[in-house]
This record gives sequence, C-alpha cells and structure tokens, in this order.
Amino acid sequence: MSSNSMTRRTLLQTSLFGAAVACGRATIARAQNPSATAPLRLGGPVFEKVKDPQAWVAALKKLGYSAAYCPVGAKASDAEVRAYEDAARQAEIIIAEVGAWSNPIASDEKMRREALEKCRQQLALADRIGARCCVNISGSRSESWHGPSARNLTPETFDMIVETTRGIIDAVKPTRTFFTLEMMPWAYPDSPDSYVQLLQAIDRKRFGVHLDPVNIVTSPQRYYGNGALIGECFEKLGPQIKSCHAKDILLQEKLTTHLDEVLPGTGGLDYAVFLKELSRFPNTPLMMEHLSKAEEYDQAAAYIRGVAQSVGLSFA
Repeated sequence: MSSNSMTRRTLLQTSLFGAAVACGRATIARAQNPSATAPLRLGGPVFEKVKDPQAWVAALKKLGYSAAYCPVGAKASDAEVRAYEDAARQAEIIIAEVGAWSNPIASDEKMRREALEKCRQQLALADRIGARCCVNISGSRSESWHGPSARNLTPETFDMIVETTRGIIDAVKPTRTFFTLEMMPWAYPDSPDSYVQLLQAIDRKRFGVHLDPVNIVTSPQRYYGNGALIGECFEKLGPQIKSCHAKDILLQEKLTTHLDEVLPGTGGLDYAVFLKELSRFPNTPLMMEHLSKAEEYDQAAAYIRGVAQSVGLSFA
C-alpha cells in the first residue's frame, strides 16, 4: 500500500478488515506457541542514586526487575549509551522504553515544533540503546498537552496523527526500536480497533504498539468487563505490542461515573487475564509507573508477582 493512500476517511470503510488482519496475526502466533510460559518481565523506576551502569544493574537486581526504563538522556555520549546497553545485555535486563512525552499535534506552533524535536531525539535514543520502543501519546488539540478536546476524536485529527507519526519515524529511520503511541481515553488510539486503524494507516514497519489497558477503561461497562477488553487488545494487537504499563483502576461510588488510577492490587483491573495474555508474547516488558514512593512500587510488585504465581506464571 502506498504511504499516502490511507486516511481515517478510507479506514472507516476498512476497519473491519484491519481488525481481522490483526486478529489473524495473533491467532497464528498463538497457534505457533499455544502454551508460551516464558518468564514475564517486570520493571519500574529506580529510586536509588546510581553513578554507573554496574550500580544501575545492581539496583535493578535488588528490586528483582528484569526490565528497565532507559537510564540515560538524549544528550548522553555514544560511549555512555553503549556502556549501559552492554551492562543490560550482560545482566539479561531488557530496556523497555524511552519516553517522549509531549504534544506533537499541539495547536501552538512553538509547542508543536518542540514536541516533534523531542520525539525525534527520544526515538533516536531508543534506537541507539536498543530499547524495545519509544513511547508517547498522540497528543491533544486542547490547550493542555494531554487533555480532552472536542477536536481530538475527529477524522481531521486522525489524519494529523498519521502524518505526524510517519514524519517522526521517517526522519529518524530507526532500525532496532519502534515508535509507539499509548492509548488514551480521549485521544486516538482510544481502543484496540482504532489502534488497528492507525497501524494500517501509518504503514511503517517501525511503528508498534504500547499497551496501557487502564487508560481505556472509561466506563462501568469497560470496568466490569476489563478482562475481556484486555483479551481483545492482545488478540488484535499482540504481535505488535512492544511494552506495557502496570497500573490499576477503581470505580468510585460517586456521581457521575468517576474512575481513579490506583496502585496495582487496590483496583479492579483483571491482572490474572493481563498476565496470562502477556505471557503469550515473551520478553514484552510490564513497567510499573505513576507511584510516588519506592515502598509503593514494592507493594505493587509484590501484588503482581503474587497474581502471576496464582496462575502458574513467574517473572524472570
């Protein structure tokens, strides 16, 4: 397919085909490896101050992590990047992701230019260090860099996301990593099907999937059926998923519908389903985030490991 032929306007007519393609790929992967039981990989931030790759690895090992966030910034020298990559490889730690958190579809031109530059720099860093992916949100047409807007979920913005993402990937030309977009409740991609549409429309081999299921639990129906929603995500997107986030969500008893992100184990996310689905795609990292203290990460990790054990899985 040509790089300029697919937009949301045409994809609205072909989304079922795209979803079927994605489902077929996942089904093939499951048929090839129906009982994948490779150890899962858990990671999170390191609160301990570290000065070199060896201390970084030691801190990760102390926490029991086999996956990590990128430990260096875009301005790191090639020698420093290589030293951390080598240390991770020798310790069998996967560098999961490099964040590019910014708004590359901002209405403010200065903000947009700065965001695009950040995305290019962070994607280049992910490629240099061999991270599984560089991750960002698609952005927002609101005044906030990540807030809701009536213009976010429109054909015009879908097309803007397609062209913007292509431009970032084409400028960097990564060979070892993938550029990914985290699903959001009020911006594309906002569902497994809209992610399938973006994969088809962007049409770049180095565009992949980042999965944070909490971000698309946006109603009581999805909250109580989140196990099925997680299964749908892996069925349609599984082979393209490069990294996942581990959070939790709680439906509150207040009107109107009010959903809060909470520490894993204190909400309603079906972690048994999440971990079983994740185990079908070995070496896909599960990264905890958004907690304020090291002790909270310890609590979250203990819960996630406990669920894994209860369903016959383990972490590397």
